Amino acid sequence: MKPSPDTASAAEFAAAEPPPPACVLCFNGSDPSGAGGLAGDVATIAAMGAHALPVVTAVVLRDTAEVFDQHALEADLVAQQARAILEDVTVTGWKVGFLGSAETVGAVAEVLSDYPDVPLVSYVPPLPWLEDEELQPYLEAFRELILPATEVLVGNHKTLADFLLPEWDSERPPSARELAVAAGDHGTRYVLVTGVMLPTKGAEQFIDNVLASPQGALTGEKFERFDTTFVGAGDTLAAALAALLASGSELQAAVGEALAFLDQSLDAGFRPGMGHVVPDRFFWALPAPEEGAVDDAQANGGDEPADDRPNKTGPRRVH
Repeated sequence: MKPSPDTASAAEFAAAEPPPPACVLCFNGSDPSGAGGLAGDVATIAAMGAHALPVVTAVVLRDTAEVFDQHALEADLVAQQARAILEDVTVTGWKVGFLGSAETVGAVAEVLSDYPDVPLVSYVPPLPWLEDEELQPYLEAFRELILPATEVLVGNHKTLADFLLPEWDSERPPSARELAVAAGDHGTRYVLVTGVMLPTKGAEQFIDNVLASPQGALTGEKFERFDTTFVGAGDTLAAALAALLASGSELQAAVGEALAFLDQSLDAGFRPGMGHVVPDRFFWALPAPEEGAVDDAQANGGDEPADDRPNKTGPRRVH
């Protein structure tokens, strides 16, 4: 039996299509500031040349300065969002952010368990807005259910120390390797620790960002501390790494590229409101400022420069 003309045309058209970009399914809360959460994930993954599949886990009420409240979606609804798109699209990477509740952690873990070969990047944000009776069950569920499936756990040094080693009592902070050992006890292969404070050199303060396994540090980069406070940096780094791994990049190369992307996003950051600075994930699409434009703006308009984004010309800065 010969195929109908319509069927043949559709098959020919599909064969002629270019392959789709890598698709990354993101579980995260909504963020109306656009700094982090799903908005940050979508922007970052698009900027990295991949395609984001955003699954809403919670509605976060916040501005660029602080979080006021959050409302977790029902766990079944989160799972249904994911299952619907997974029946249609081939996913080559996962990114997990804020999941909203311990119940949703369980639902997400069940979805992840059906795709054990797809790399998962998990980000643990600070969660000061959660009451302790919500926070502790959430963290415990995350440790027991998400970490075993995680390829790379991303987080600020203090946040990861509190999460992975809550009973740490030494005067010195835990090293990246010690955090990796603690994460490895739950099944996580690597940790990417940001904001590790280093000894002050003169008037300069440096921080380290380290990829580590339980065997030791693998790669990293030291940065000079910048006093500006950013919001959305952690989600940006984790989403960039997830997109790169989903696209087939080798881990250490992907970490280096993700850190470089974060650097440039923060260097080009902007302050859309009265709060913190937001990363500009599309810094590469901005036209270069014309020579003398800032001087002309000051001469024509007063004291403020034409572009008040932080650190436009200096070396990379990360909070």
